[in-house]
Amino acid sequence: MKTSYRTAVHDALRDALRDDPRVVLMGEDVGRYGGTYAASKGLLEEFGPERVRDTPLSELGFVGIGIGAALGGLRPVVEVMTVNFSLLALDQIVNTAAALRHMSGGQFSVPLVVRMATGAGRQLAAQHSHSLEPWYAHIPGIKVVAPATVADAYGMLGAALSDPDPVVIFEHVQLYNTSADVDALACTDISHAAIRRSGSDVTVIAYGGCLPKALDAANELSIAGIDCEVVDLRVLRPLDDDTIVESVRKTHRAVIVDEAWRSGSLAAEISARIVEKAFFDLDAPIARVCSAEVPMPYAKHLEQSALPQPDKIVAAVQSLFGDR
Repeated sequence: MKTSYRTAVHDALRDALRDDPRVVLMGEDVGRYGGTYAASKGLLEEFGPERVRDTPLSELGFVGIGIGAALGGLRPVVEVMTVNFSLLALDQIVNTAAALRHMSGGQFSVPLVVRMATGAGRQLAAQHSHSLEPWYAHIPGIKVVAPATVADAYGMLGAALSDPDPVVIFEHVQLYNTSADVDALACTDISHAAIRRSGSDVTVIAYGGCLPKALDAANELSIAGIDCEVVDLRVLRPLDDDTIVESVRKTHRAVIVDEAWRSGSLAAEISARIVEKAFFDLDAPIARVCSAEVPMPYAKHLEQSALPQPDKIVAAVQSLFGDR
């Protein structure tokens, strides 16, 4: 059955609200408007304002309310409209939600899920378009996931709600309109990376909105005789080192695609881990394809130029093979 990423997110929220009376959804425009990306359309009418709550425009405030609700026994899903706005709630997420289990000596847990849209490609300019996932992946005490497929867009929410600690879910804006044939939607793993394409010549590592681009590049490279293995990170904290290293030991080359800026990126961290654990398995330097280090431009041609694209991934892979 053909299902869109947007529908998968919506259905995951609806099923969570139906299955567990402790689940509540809150955020800006999640109720009457149906969500900025229409992911919660119709849920207010179905579940009422006690469980689907429109909040004031205060990320610091409503994420804090979510933390309090989680401590009080509920299972809140807090939607932050875009990752850039989540910076207003960093104190709540980093200093409170992520730290409470540690600071209470294990007496308290915060079963909170924070969803947010991330990434560029829709001409929303520099205050709505960045990929700040590495900032959150830096923080102990939270789990960070990035569903790149329709199945994961549905299945990761249920798994996150079952986690006793905070989980941050990043939904890339370019994925909402994508669709795929899915036989059945169910809870999915939020502990491991996934091999989305097997290959023998080079490992291409991506996540979120860059995964389709990596797969497109892999298909193009196959015509040139280069067989790419594509790894979908899925979980950005904690990183699944075993899957990454096992793939690199098989292919002996690695290209990391990351929509974040190159400096201090997940691509940098993954490169370091590959060098620490599989340096002598490499036949070429690790290559990285990241966004240009500028605030995201508004103009479409400049935005596209600033982002990782399939042709840039193809060029990075080809650079590892010399004259081949």
